[in-house]
Amino acid sequence: MINLMYVVLMAMLALNVSSDVLNGFSLVDEGLNRSANNATEQNAAIYAAMQTAMDQNPEKVRDWYEKAQQVKAMSDSIYQFAEDLKWRIVREVDGDEADIYNINGKENLEAATHVMLAPGIGQGTALFNAINTYREQVLTMVSDSAQRKIISSNLSTEVPRKGKLLGKNWQEYMFENTPVAAAVTLLTKLQNDVRAAEGEILHQLISNIDVKDVRVNEINAYVIPSSQTVVRGGRFSAQIIMAAVDTTSRPEIYIGNTLISATNGRYETVCNSVGDFTLRGYLQMRNGDGELIKREFVQPYTVVEPSATVSATMMNMLYAGYQNPISVSVPGVPVNKINATMTGGTLTKKGDGSYIATPTTVGNDVTITVTAENEGRQQEMGQFTFHVRKLPDPSAYIDVKDAAGNSNRYKGGIPIAKAALLNAQGVSAAIDDGLLDIPFRVTSFETVFTDNLGNALLEKSAGAAFSERQRSMMRSLARGKRFNISRVHATGPDGIERVLPYALEVIVN
Repeated sequence: MINLMYVVLMAMLALNVSSDVLNGFSLVDEGLNRSANNATEQNAAIYAAMQTAMDQNPEKVRDWYEKAQQVKAMSDSIYQFAEDLKWRIVREVDGDEADIYNINGKENLEAATHVMLAPGIGQGTALFNAINTYREQVLTMVSDSAQRKIISSNLSTEVPRKGKLLGKNWQEYMFENTPVAAAVTLLTKLQNDVRAAEGEILHQLISNIDVKDVRVNEINAYVIPSSQTVVRGGRFSAQIIMAAVDTTSRPEIYIGNTLISATNGRYETVCNSVGDFTLRGYLQMRNGDGELIKREFVQPYTVVEPSATVSATMMNMLYAGYQNPISVSVPGVPVNKINATMTGGTLTKKGDGSYIATPTTVGNDVTITVTAENEGRQQEMGQFTFHVRKLPDPSAYIDVKDAAGNSNRYKGGIPIAKAALLNAQGVSAAIDDGLLDIPFRVTSFETVFTDNLGNALLEKSAGAAFSERQRSMMRSLARGKRFNISRVHATGPDGIERVLPYALEVIVN
């Protein structure tokens, strides 16, 4: 009895300490929110300054302004994701009247676990991936090693040694059995770290805009070719300049020892032979003191035979009746000067070298012919043959909604809540192997239930939706019971109907 009373006393003391700690989390969360709001205001001021600079001098500012807009979009996206998760966790415990700034169920240990780690609907993995993606993207814009180290540390998803010993991943270590107050504070810290990283990058970007002009004390010759690789029959084009250039005094250009007449320093020659070549010469001009300045230049370039590249964007062959994405390119030729045609189907141009190939017949190879405009005429760059196959069979699934209304594909084998099952419309099918995501139209399917005597009860649908008889049988299932969905008839974009060979086992939770 004494031991039992001691255990009860210790539990009461733990509850008192827990209450103080949870209130401490609320204080920390308030401080982090203030810091995040201050950082947001400071970042907004920088964005406003960059907008003003962009309006005044778009040619100078555009590159840095566009990078800043990319940073803003990435930062706002992950910030809002964290904000949505905070509301979802608090609503999980406090209901529709929840307020993340005045949480009633601070001590609840289940809400964060459910929102972040629940099988199939948990957002922990999505948050983990979002943080990693954001960290890697912003680090590409930071050159200072100290800043990179700080940002990388603040946005780290490395599991501490204690978590590794327990066999937990990052999301489990952070949110499993975590009180609501602590989970909200962790997400607020993430928002604060995001705004801090955003501010570091913005300061670096705006410093690039403010680089002042400097005096030059060295003059060199430069050759700027349009391309170092030229298709035979095309032109080699290069910009030849002296840095810095005085617009009132153009330098003379010599190729070899021959003075050439070049408009704005542009030199062109027709390339009729393949191989490696070198453009050599020198520039000369007089400086303000009348002294003759001479600078040599050397520029290698390559002339190649006409060639083209055709690659299937998502697969190694083409599927009949399906809109296969195709990329077409020719080295050294802009995409707007390239054309392609296909036998045995249709080929539709989408822009930027992208095409949609739709073969008509399974088993009949198709040939794609690529041409490009070269010196005002169309030149064939190559022909490419693809095998045509039938689309593979799709997988059957039930489209169910989570608490937030998000769709999830239930493919059987694990328990599903009866409410979610009854709210589903019926059976769907698609090829979703991580490479393709192609929907199919379900025309019918069968369900097989087992009654208390072990008899199999078969019910066939008239389409993709569950029949009333099937829904009635699902309602009668007790927890842990299961039934099968089989003989799913589905028609793909190729117009071919098939019967899926595998059954979908549904386990009612």
